[in-house]
Amino acid sequence: MKYSLSVILIFFLSFTSISQNISTNSQFSLNLLAPSVEYELSISDRSTIDMDLGVGFAYHKSNYTGEAYGFYPGFEGQYRYYYNFGKRSDKGNKTSENSANYFAATASITGGDPIIGDLRYASDYGVLVGPVWGLQRVYYSGFKLNFNLGLGLGFNETQTYFTPLFGLQLGWLVAQ
Repeated sequence: MKYSLSVILIFFLSFTSISQNISTNSQFSLNLLAPSVEYELSISDRSTIDMDLGVGFAYHKSNYTGEAYGFYPGFEGQYRYYYNFGKRSDKGNKTSENSANYFAATASITGGDPIIGDLRYASDYGVLVGPVWGLQRVYYSGFKLNFNLGLGLGFNETQTYFTPLFGLQLGWLVAQ
């Protein structure tokens, strides 16, 4: 009897761990905070290429020039490596739709003139590259949260500089 219960228990535990997706998925989403469309392409069990086309936000305040802000058209690409699918699955947390933590190499390019706002840059474009750490969660309702932090190298036609990288996306998973 104990043997039969053990076999049944092992069967159900293995079925539960198989039912959770512990590898990456390709998916399409819409982001609302800074409006954009995003496609994340699965390239291996733990890696994706994430491409985001939309607008970015910048804010600047100084005693000399005052305050200014702008929304800029832009494109961002990331190579993501998700590292904690197993740990999340072991705790019973959702891992499907790439709900995990990741390390990424990121690159973005933005236009120099804002669509909305008064923060004008001297150059026609801006580029940022650098490593980031992030987390992504997609809830059962389809609501998506993505947050990342890092340090980047920025450059344009006239200067090169180091800058903190910060990303926050709130939106909805549209298709998988």
